[in-house]
Amino acid sequence: MADAKTLIVPKGATGVLVFADGSAVFGRGFGAVGEAVGELCFNTAITGYQEIMTDPSYAGQVVTFTFPHIGNVGTNADDVEADTPFALGCVVRQDVTEPSNFRNVQPFDEWMRDHGRIGLSGVDTRALTRMIREKGAPNIVIAHDPDGAFDIAALAAKAAAWPGLEGMDLAIEVTGKDSRLWEGGPWTLGKGYSLNETQIPFVSSEVETPETGFSTALEANGDSSRPHVVAIDYGAKNNIFRNLVKAGARVTVLPATATFDQVSALGPDGVFLSNGPGDPAATGAYAVPVIRQVLDADIPVFGICLGHQLLGLAVGAKTIKMHQGHRGANHPVKRLEDGLVEITSMNHGFAVDAATLPANVRSTHISLFDGSNCGIALTDKNAFSVQYHPEASPGPQDSFYLFQRFVDGLKKAVAP
Repeated sequence: MADAKTLIVPKGATGVLVFADGSAVFGRGFGAVGEAVGELCFNTAITGYQEIMTDPSYAGQVVTFTFPHIGNVGTNADDVEADTPFALGCVVRQDVTEPSNFRNVQPFDEWMRDHGRIGLSGVDTRALTRMIREKGAPNIVIAHDPDGAFDIAALAAKAAAWPGLEGMDLAIEVTGKDSRLWEGGPWTLGKGYSLNETQIPFVSSEVETPETGFSTALEANGDSSRPHVVAIDYGAKNNIFRNLVKAGARVTVLPATATFDQVSALGPDGVFLSNGPGDPAATGAYAVPVIRQVLDADIPVFGICLGHQLLGLAVGAKTIKMHQGHRGANHPVKRLEDGLVEITSMNHGFAVDAATLPANVRSTHISLFDGSNCGIALTDKNAFSVQYHPEASPGPQDSFYLFQRFVDGLKKAVAP
């Protein structure tokens, strides 16, 4: 890392990370030309870079990939978790090479450029990772200029002026703006995300209802024998909805700002609280009152990541900003009910403070990396949540049972 007092742009450097103290890391820029300010984090997954870049939970962040060979399988239209990337950019060790995969449609560097995302290669990502582990996730500016013309002092000032993720509500920026019926099922080779065989295609006719204020499908919107899950989208990954369908549910997705009246008007058998970016306490200003009303109505609840944190806030617990966060596809989590260890996918920088859980809430999972809370369940309500991502994408599938447990419980509740 270059010292702020002796900074000289190295010959051939076309990209840079600039820290708030004026220090910088130079490399070779790729993707879009320009600059972006945010938080620098690292991800330890060895696959799934396209899914990671399109995860809405990475809004406001630049991802350092610890795996050195990023981009080697190219990109395609299936391996995304949202329609556009939400991570501001990425830092990688090796230059992006020509893709080598039969599913490739577009090289990764071109995909980054077309989506306005900045990449930086030729960087010692192990050193960056150690720095983040020791000092915490810093505010930075990532910049790419083919001519290598960087005003380091100005970029450092931008990094210093950025307020950071604590106190920031980003869910409001990444959520879908309208309600929608989710139609995609699990992915299969050669077929993509088709509906699974037992799912009847949704009727496309729509009506505007004053009760919900949203555009909602008519009752003939699918197999009515399937339990209906209303999912609140705080920045959801698409694979979550696919797994709910795989487990046997019909899914209607509502924006993060949905009111309880709008949720209840859809007659949900269960409510799902999605992942998302930013500070849960900030998002909780409008989300927590709705979740409390859902709990008071005895509607079953399942939450993931930000949804887990919001459920914790709704029952009276507190959330805390983590030193470095958990991001990767190899995180061991212990299930407290039987001691089983799940290898999980994670992406979060905040956590529920287990010491603040009320008497009617039990801790169900803990991280074996640092002992932080990774799951809760209410003892007096049908409501539970986990900090990690059971839908993976990328990552292991040890925890799919959580979707099945949730949907099977709803099936029993609505059985004739």
